[in-house]
Amino acid sequence: MAETFDFEKLFNSGLPAAAPKWGGFPKYNFVGGHNDPNGIPIEGLIAATERVLRRRGKTLATYGQDSGPLGDRELRAFIADRLARYRGVSVTSDDVLITSGSSQALELINDVLLKPGDVVIAEEFTYQGALNRLRARNVVVVGAPLDEGGLNIAGLASVLKELGDRGVAPKFVYTIPTVQNPTSSVLNVTRREQLLALTREHGVPVVEDECYADLLWDSEWPKSMYGMEGAEHVIHVGSFSKYLAPALRLGYAVAPRPLLSQMAGCKSVSTGALEQMVVAQFLNTHYAEHVEDMMVRLKEKRDVLVAALEEHFGTAAEFTVPPGGIYLWLKLPPEVDTLKLSDAALKEGVAFNAGPHWSVDGEAAKNHLRLCFANPTKAQIREGVAKLAEVCHRETGIPSLSANIRRPTP
Repeated sequence: MAETFDFEKLFNSGLPAAAPKWGGFPKYNFVGGHNDPNGIPIEGLIAATERVLRRRGKTLATYGQDSGPLGDRELRAFIADRLARYRGVSVTSDDVLITSGSSQALELINDVLLKPGDVVIAEEFTYQGALNRLRARNVVVVGAPLDEGGLNIAGLASVLKELGDRGVAPKFVYTIPTVQNPTSSVLNVTRREQLLALTREHGVPVVEDECYADLLWDSEWPKSMYGMEGAEHVIHVGSFSKYLAPALRLGYAVAPRPLLSQMAGCKSVSTGALEQMVVAQFLNTHYAEHVEDMMVRLKEKRDVLVAALEEHFGTAAEFTVPPGGIYLWLKLPPEVDTLKLSDAALKEGVAFNAGPHWSVDGEAAKNHLRLCFANPTKAQIREGVAKLAEVCHRETGIPSLSANIRRPTP
């Protein structure tokens, strides 16, 4: 059918860029939060689907099934039990709201708490989706410094004081304390206690985004801030995307009931019931073994990525080895502009996330980039890093050495 009606003249102003025609993933795909396709428990999900449909399938006849507006009762019960077993959080299923991915949980928090002109504090490098949603509301995002241990509490104290001196009360502090995105740092218990005390003193809520917390293999799981003393002002957000399957689009929020009830009231579109039922059925019996399998797979891929970066970039690339998760945050010399590099690399089939998109101050991350190592195969990781180094050298002269062999000047 020919396109004869001009819809574009009716578009609102300020819209994001239109989605391009889907042409498939690039050959070396290091972008997004995709996971290991071989880690998807296909047979387990098939079996869980059959079991749960035979047992509870008739509940699909009504909106909300037999569970009410907070989401599937068995999935909420699983979340409450898992948080108690592994993260030191004592809640019931009535303290949990199921959402369509953690992004919807964050958006519901924004719906309830924010209006244009409000101020939110976020870590200086942070989740692009959270930044985009805040900025779309004309919210002012102020960065707090990070170091190798995560959110720098003294730096946050300085930010809070500076805002207070100007009479500005931030609406909340947004933090990713366990396997931070994009840096993969882990906030220790002492800093968590300090963060709780500092924000409580200033009367500022904390949004604790724990989407990657299940995938931590180089250290013990730290206690969730929501389960610590003096955490009445904390909102806990989690996801099934990073350790089970992103396409399921399942997340959750745990919060004090007045806030949770208001978030549920703002949730105008319900989350798919079948996905919730199947995930609850599967994870209630397979959570520990599945997470262990995912961690083994991802750690092996992380090690391959680290070895490839050391071989092809040498000392030109600075990074901390991730203790978990699916990302590595890479810093290149100051003369490298990763926004420009990403365009050149994509033409060669290498896709990565340029640092400015993951930073409160884009200029501060001009020479940074984020690599997701979960989705590509080990061979693709090796080949993709080699190709990235080749493109980077051609475009910038960096790295000058590869595998201890000096590259010719471009």
